[in-house]
Amino acid sequence: MAKNDLSDVTGRLRREIKDFPAGPGLYFMKDSKGTVLYVGKAKNLRSRAASYFQPSADIESSRGPRIVEMLAKVRTVDFLETKSEVDAVLQEARLIKDIRPPYNADLTDDKTFPYLEITIRDEYPAVYITRKPQTGSRLFGPFANVGDLRGAMVVLQKIFKFRTCRLEISESDDKRKFFRPCILYSIKQCTAPCADKISKADYRKVIKDLTTFLNSKRSIVLRQLKKQMAESAGSRDYEKAAMYRDRIRLIENLDKRGSVAEDVQPEVFAVEPTDALEKLQKLLGSTNPVRVIEGFDIAHISGSETVGSLVRFIDGRPFKAGFRRYKIKTVRGIDDYACLKEVLLRRFRHAAAGEELWPDLVLVDGGIGQLHAAEDAFKELNVARPLLVSIAKREEIIYIAGKDESLKLSATNPAKKLLQYVRDEAHRFAQHYHHILRSKKMLNKS
Repeated sequence: MAKNDLSDVTGRLRREIKDFPAGPGLYFMKDSKGTVLYVGKAKNLRSRAASYFQPSADIESSRGPRIVEMLAKVRTVDFLETKSEVDAVLQEARLIKDIRPPYNADLTDDKTFPYLEITIRDEYPAVYITRKPQTGSRLFGPFANVGDLRGAMVVLQKIFKFRTCRLEISESDDKRKFFRPCILYSIKQCTAPCADKISKADYRKVIKDLTTFLNSKRSIVLRQLKKQMAESAGSRDYEKAAMYRDRIRLIENLDKRGSVAEDVQPEVFAVEPTDALEKLQKLLGSTNPVRVIEGFDIAHISGSETVGSLVRFIDGRPFKAGFRRYKIKTVRGIDDYACLKEVLLRRFRHAAAGEELWPDLVLVDGGIGQLHAAEDAFKELNVARPLLVSIAKREEIIYIAGKDESLKLSATNPAKKLLQYVRDEAHRFAQHYHHILRSKKMLNKS
């Protein structure tokens, strides 16, 4: 592009950015085709986005040559407001993992945000900070700042005296009364259920009080800490006053977290793939290993836009570079079967011509109707289909093409959990991503 033309674009973007809100959120740099090149977070959207286009800004020195290269391609800057800076941090990470903008170097790996985990299924629940929670635990988070979470954990343990060890503790174990507890019991930071120093009922009340505290505004504890800080300052014990001040900050920062449901991190809940793949191969009666799985879903965004999603798993792990979105082109109205058939025809037309590789397994979200729609797509392509499976959401019933009997496996079956993981990723990728971006009309066309 000529220098004058680029200058015109920059001037136009500066004028448009003046109307951006001054609160927290995400900004999106897009090229002439509307493709997202870069996702960034900001405390102040207007100020942050404008900083890229100031005449006096030395972008190469401050942000590097790749950003200079990107800005030469930018034709539109969009934004998405968030409720808080924490929401901006969490949504930025999720979107970068999902759409993998070419100029985002960070957050494209498998790094996740931590949770506060309470192992409520244990007789004597423990409390941990974890990035890999167990099934059936009570979770709080994800938290954007692991340092603040660790600090808050220390304060919480001083107040509630819960255990953080990995010991297996059973009420029926009579040997506990002879067990020597760790130093946390001596310094009054644990009630030592390991050594039978507290009854099961009383310890369960400790955990219930902690859970209530984490779900509440924490006003009583904060009021007490503020009173202690004021008393320490009044007696000129400024070191202790500073300690209480820091504790108050850490407790208040417990609110700087996302929601387990809304800020989902699918990779956190992944199953161990080797066992799952072996059991899946046996379940399907396949003579060959099931290495590449492609999952498909259809989503309706506020009833006005229908999109299809493709997620690809290799050896039981998501392969994000293989994720795709399809804006439905040929179907009018809401017809999930027809939409699914369109997406499958578009995806496998090139494979049928020998231009792309086939997956070992195709999984569609839905019941027997979706399975038949998928079978129709492969019949129309006039090719031998790969292994074909559907899984319904409510009953979690599995339908396998070519078999009359449906399957209802146990909740802990590794093969079922892997299929659910693929299905849930396809659903989330279609629904969540487009729901976030719809207000700014950032739907990429495929």
